[in-house]
Amino acid sequence: MAINNSISKYDWQYIVTGFFLISFFIFTDLIGVIDKEYFCFVPRLISDQPHRIFTSILIHADLNHLLSNLGGIIITRYFLIRLGIESRFFYLKFVFICSFLNFFIIWVYEKILSFFKIFPNYAALGFSGIIYALFGFLLLTSFYGKKYFLGKEIGFKSNYEVQKMSKTICLIGLIFSFLPGVSLLGHLSGFIAGCFLFLI
Repeated sequence: MAINNSISKYDWQYIVTGFFLISFFIFTDLIGVIDKEYFCFVPRLISDQPHRIFTSILIHADLNHLLSNLGGIIITRYFLIRLGIESRFFYLKFVFICSFLNFFIIWVYEKILSFFKIFPNYAALGFSGIIYALFGFLLLTSFYGKKYFLGKEIGFKSNYEVQKMSKTICLIGLIFSFLPGVSLLGHLSGFIAGCFLFLI
């Protein structure tokens, strides 16, 4: 099946996402008018500053961090085209819902740790949790297809090529997640969230 990779009516979703990520990077790292510490994900501050659930995905540690996540958006766009996307709003809805779901998974994890008197103190930032959620969702979709997402038709069909590539990317991503300075918890929670969103 021939795939047309030119700009389509669905691409505004990825363009808007990339625009926000780049804009925040300009304001935080290049111009310095926004303090990243006020927007990153800090568990102990979420109850008083819930905006961090969403703003943390918009800021990045440095240029390499931003570029890797922009690359992730390009890869997921390619996979969505190969799977036969038929939704103008799927990507943005997925990002919005996944922000909540990632937070919930991390919250459960921290509650379990607190039961054992372990209280992690860290800050997380970046779009990679969403990217890994998409990889989890697309991996399962490449096996089984998925016609509906939250009651709306998306028309995804199984695809062996996407299946092979997504399995490889997920494996490499898992290994990469163990490197210093990379959030293993953020990536795993994203992947789990994506798999869960496939099942509902």
